[in-house]
Amino acid sequence: MYPAPLLLLLLLPFSPSSGAQLPSQNQAQDAPVATNGQPFPWDRMRLPKTVSPIHYDLTLHPNLTTLDFTGVVRIQLDVHEDTSTIILHSKQMQISNVLLLAPEGVRPLQVLEYPRFHELALQSDSVLTKGRKYEVQLEFAANLSDSFHGFYKSSYRTSSGEVRVMASTQFEATFARGAFPCFDEPAFKANFTIQIIREPRHIAISNMPVVKTVELPGGLLEDHFDTTVKMSTYLVAYIVSDFLSVSKTTQHGVKISIYAVPEKIDQTAFALSAAVKLLDFYDDYFDIPYPLPKQDLAAIPDFQSGAMENWGLTTYRETGLLFDPDRSSASDKLSIAKVIAHELAHQWFGNLVTMEWWNDLWLNEGFAKFMEFISLDLTYPELQVDDFFLGKCFEAMEVDSLSSSHPVSTHVENPTQIQEMFDDVSYDKGACILNMLRDFLTPAAFEIGIIRYLKRYSYQNTVNSHLWESLTDICNTHDLDEGGTKHREFCSERKIQSAASKWFSGDELDVRAIMDTWTLQEGFPLVTVEVRGREVRLSQERYLKTDDPSLTEGFLWQIPLTYMTSASSTIHRFLLKTKTDVLYLLEEVDWVKFNVDMSGYYMVHYTGEGWNSIIRVLQHNHTALSSNDRASLIHNVFQLVSIGKVRLDTALELSLYLSKESKIMAVTQGFGELVPLYKLMEKRDMADVENQMKGYIVDLFRGLIDRQEWTDSGSVSERMQRSYLLLFACVRNHAPCVKKATQLFNQWKDSDGTMSLPVDITMAVFMTGARTADGWDFMFEKYRTSLQMSVKSRMKTAMAFSPLKNKLQWMMEQSLQGEVMKTQDLPDVIVSISKNPHGYKLAWDFMRANWHTMIKKFDLGSSTVSYLVTGVTNQYSTREMLEEVRSFFGSLTEETGSEMRCIRQAYETIEDNIRWMDTNLPLLQAWLDKRRHQAAHEDL
Repeated sequence: MYPAPLLLLLLLPFSPSSGAQLPSQNQAQDAPVATNGQPFPWDRMRLPKTVSPIHYDLTLHPNLTTLDFTGVVRIQLDVHEDTSTIILHSKQMQISNVLLLAPEGVRPLQVLEYPRFHELALQSDSVLTKGRKYEVQLEFAANLSDSFHGFYKSSYRTSSGEVRVMASTQFEATFARGAFPCFDEPAFKANFTIQIIREPRHIAISNMPVVKTVELPGGLLEDHFDTTVKMSTYLVAYIVSDFLSVSKTTQHGVKISIYAVPEKIDQTAFALSAAVKLLDFYDDYFDIPYPLPKQDLAAIPDFQSGAMENWGLTTYRETGLLFDPDRSSASDKLSIAKVIAHELAHQWFGNLVTMEWWNDLWLNEGFAKFMEFISLDLTYPELQVDDFFLGKCFEAMEVDSLSSSHPVSTHVENPTQIQEMFDDVSYDKGACILNMLRDFLTPAAFEIGIIRYLKRYSYQNTVNSHLWESLTDICNTHDLDEGGTKHREFCSERKIQSAASKWFSGDELDVRAIMDTWTLQEGFPLVTVEVRGREVRLSQERYLKTDDPSLTEGFLWQIPLTYMTSASSTIHRFLLKTKTDVLYLLEEVDWVKFNVDMSGYYMVHYTGEGWNSIIRVLQHNHTALSSNDRASLIHNVFQLVSIGKVRLDTALELSLYLSKESKIMAVTQGFGELVPLYKLMEKRDMADVENQMKGYIVDLFRGLIDRQEWTDSGSVSERMQRSYLLLFACVRNHAPCVKKATQLFNQWKDSDGTMSLPVDITMAVFMTGARTADGWDFMFEKYRTSLQMSVKSRMKTAMAFSPLKNKLQWMMEQSLQGEVMKTQDLPDVIVSISKNPHGYKLAWDFMRANWHTMIKKFDLGSSTVSYLVTGVTNQYSTREMLEEVRSFFGSLTEETGSEMRCIRQAYETIEDNIRWMDTNLPLLQAWLDKRRHQAAHEDL
C-alpha cells in the first residue's frame, strides 16, 4: 500500500507522521458472549490454527442502484487438529444458510457471531477429523461500504454533470472480512476462484483474467475469473464499473492494462509505458518471472491511501496514475513513476513472499519503498530519483526521535494497532535501513541475498530472521544451485577476488546481530566524533527529543560507519559495535565527515572544533562535499540544536553558505530547517522576529530565486526546485515574483483559463491569484470543471492558502460533504489550512467538531487520521495550545481514538516546540539583530 500523497506544501514543512496504538486486546477480558447470548467458543483476536483454508469459491452480486451486495462463498479446509468448531472472520454482514459439505453428506452448521473481534464460529454436531478436507458454504449480504475500505461505493461526475456509481475494494489490512467471510490473516494463504454478477452496462475486473461470461435470467451477466495463485485475503480485489482500458504486453509476455473513467483514459499513456518498463525490470532484477498472465492498474475516483498492490489488479488514486503531458508537472511524473514502482515491487515483496503477521509489515513496505528508488534509478535515470531518497530518511527520523516511536518490528494485535503500522517507520525507516545494509554488504551481494530470500520463501510467509539468514554467507555452496545464474556468477567472481572485505566472511559477519539492533528497538543513534590529532574518539547514544535523559539509556546499535577526510575522497568503513571506540587516521586532517552521503540511518555530532571546521569548508569550498553530505550536515546541525548539543548560532552560521547552494537536496533541506522556525512564530504574537526570520531566508536564497526562469526548462530536479523557489518567493511577497505571478494570473483569467501556463510555475501563479475573492472564485470554477487531476490538486492547494477565512471554512465543509470536492482530499485540505497563518485556528476547530465523522470515514489508526492529528498540531508552541490539544484528545474514549500513538506524538512535538522556543528564541533574536546591524553597516 502506498501512503496518500501529501500536497505540494514544501514551503510549509511538516512531517506527515506515523500511526497510533491501542492497548492489546488480543484476549477478551470476560468470557466472550455471542450475539444470541450463547458463550462464544474462542476468546482471542487471532484465529486458531486448527483449520486452514485451501481454496475459496466466491460469487458476488453487487447492486449499484440499491448500493448493497449478496454473495455465496465455499471454502475448502484442511483440518490440522480434531475440532467441531471453525472460527473465521466476518464484519457487518448478514450470514445465512451455512452448510458443511463433508464426505458423508451436506449438513447445516450452527453459527455464532462475536462482532467485537469480527469473528464467526461455525459449530458442527460431529467432529471434523485431523488430516481430512472439508468444505463450508456461507451465504452473505451487506451494504456497500460508504468509507474507503472493504467493498465500497465510489462515484464520479462526467463533464455533463451526470453522477456515475461504481464499486471497488480495499482489503488491506483487515477489511476483506467486510466483503466476504474469510480467514482474514496474512498467513492463511489460499487460492481464490471468483465470479461476479453485473449489468451489461458495466465491466468487472479482478486479480485474474475472465475465462468466460455467462448470461443469467433477467439480463444479468456473470463473469468467471481464472483461479488465483496462493495468496493472502488482503490481496483479493474486484471492481465493477464503466471504466475503459488501454493495454500493452511486456517483453516477458504479461498483458498490462490501465483502467480509468472514460473521459480520463487519454491520461494513461505514461502509466502504461512505466508499468511495462518496471514490470520487465523487476522480472529480470529478481530473477523470478511474474507469475500471473496480466497486471491491471486502475485509477479509482475515491481512494484513501495512495495505491494498493492487489495481486494482478493494483489500484490507485487518480492523481497516482493519470498524467497529462501538457498539464502535469515534473513532480507529478516522478510521483506517478514512484507509486507504480512501489506497487509493482510488492508483486514480489509482499504478494509472492508475505510477512507472517503485521508486526513485520516493514518486510513489505520498507522493501517496496526502497525498490522505488533502485528501480527508477535504473529505468528512468532522467527522473533523478536519488535526489529525493534522503528526504525519506529525514521524515522517518522526525517520528523516530520521539519517545512514542516504535521498533520497525513491533507487537500488534487489534485492527487499530495494525492500521498504525502503516507509518513512516515501516515505510521510510524500513527503506533507509535497507539502503544502509545494501551499502554495507555491497549492492551486488545485497541483490543476490534478496533474490535468495524471494526464491526460498515464494508463496510462503516470513519473519525478520528469514531475511537476515538469506543475506548471510551468500556464497555457501549448499545454496548455489537454488540461487540461479546471477548467484553462481557473483560467487565465482568473489572467489577470484582474494582481497574480499572481512565484512563478507561468514564467520565474522552476522547480519542478524547487526540488523536486530535496527529493527527490534525504536529510535536511532547519535554518533559523537571527537578528533584529537590522528585519534578519533567515537561514542553512541540514542537521539531523542526529550527533557528526560533516562529515556535514552539502554540503547546500543551496531553501526556501519563510513567517513572521509580533507586528505582524500576515499570512503573508509568501520563497524561500531560498542558504546565507545577509537579509530586512527593515517594522518592529521583539516576536517572529517562521517556518514558519507548519509547512507547510514544515524546522526553525527562533531565536538571541539569539528563543526567550525565543517562550516569553513562549506563557506569556502562547499563542493568538496557531495550535495547529500551537505543536506545531511544542514539536517544534523539543526536537529542537534533541538537536544542542546549545538548552539543555535552555530547552526545559523552554517546556514549562511546556502547563498551559494544550487542543488535541490541541500536547498530543500535548508528550507526544511529554516521555514519551520517562522512557522512556529506565525502562531504566536511576535511579528517583528517572525518577519526578520522570513527576510533572512528570502535574502539567503535571493540569488537562486532571481535566477529562475518562468518556463518548463531543465532537468526534473531543476524543474521541481524552480516550482518550489518561485512558490516560496511569492508567498513571502518577494516583489519581482509577486509582480510576475499577478501579471500571469490576470492573463490566464482574462483568457477564461485557456491560456497555457508553464506547468512548473502554476503553483506560484495560483497561490498569488487566490489571494483575492475574485481570483479565488474564478479558480474554484476552473477546479470544478477540470478533468486534469494534477491541475486540480495544485488549484486546491492554492485555494487552501488564501487569506480569505470564509473561503477556507467553505472548502473544509465542501470536502466533508464530498460532492464538489472529494472527501478523500479532506485531510489534505484541513492540514493545508492548518499551515495557513490565516486558517490554523479554523482547521483545529473543524477537526474537533467533525472528529467522529472523520474517524468513521477514514478509520481509527489509519495513516490518514494520524496525518490529520500531527499535521494540524505540529506547529503549536505555547502551553495554552498544548492544554487545548490535551483537553480535546483527553476527552476521547478508546473507541474514538484516545489511545492512538499519533496523539502521543502530537503532545511530544508541541512540548519539543515549547522547549525550543524557550531556549532558542532569545538566541535567534540576537543573531538576527546582529545580522541586521552588519548589513546596515555594510550598506554605509
